[in-house]
Amino acid sequence: MRDPYEVLGINKNATEEEVKAAYKELAKKYHPDNYNDNPLSDLAEEKMKEINEAYDAIMARKRGRGSSRQSGYQGGRTSEFADIANLINSNRLEEAQELLDGVDISKRNAEWYYLNGSVLYKRGWFDDAYASFSTACRMDPSNPEYRATFERINNQRRGGFGTGGYRTTNTTGGCTGCDMCSSLICADCCCECMGGDLVPCC
Repeated sequence: MRDPYEVLGINKNATEEEVKAAYKELAKKYHPDNYNDNPLSDLAEEKMKEINEAYDAIMARKRGRGSSRQSGYQGGRTSEFADIANLINSNRLEEAQELLDGVDISKRNAEWYYLNGSVLYKRGWFDDAYASFSTACRMDPSNPEYRATFERINNQRRGGFGTGGYRTTNTTGGCTGCDMCSSLICADCCCECMGGDLVPCC
């Protein structure tokens, strides 16, 4: 493997923040999703793999450990995703999502799906979050944290989220009948307050 600092284009005295910033920039540039139906897609995938490995190697050295991908759980998180979990806990959701998106598809394990679900949930995209949590549980059914979170969101789905901030992912892309009814009732209430009547029967 090439020198990881050379891969990320940074010097050996770079701080963790500088390493992360360099990784983010390269991940944005070379992520395979940017090269769909492009003859360079295979090259982009190889480059992204090299970038991921360089980042892991540097961060492992900085923290005085061996390979971060083999270090196992530490405080409930693998070191591979500890930075992303910290970003989520700090509500730095866009940065967390960028790092998650930069992870090679073949390396997206149960923890990746759990953290991805956490970002989506905090953004109010409940259907997408539910799908991610569900995948995390399927991939690691013995993990109590994943199971508890999945059951909680499942109960919320059964009880209904309400309409505020709920992003649906239905295939039609439109709103539901319930959304239209509630909007009409609200509009009618507003009209009646102003002396009008939008829906005479209500």
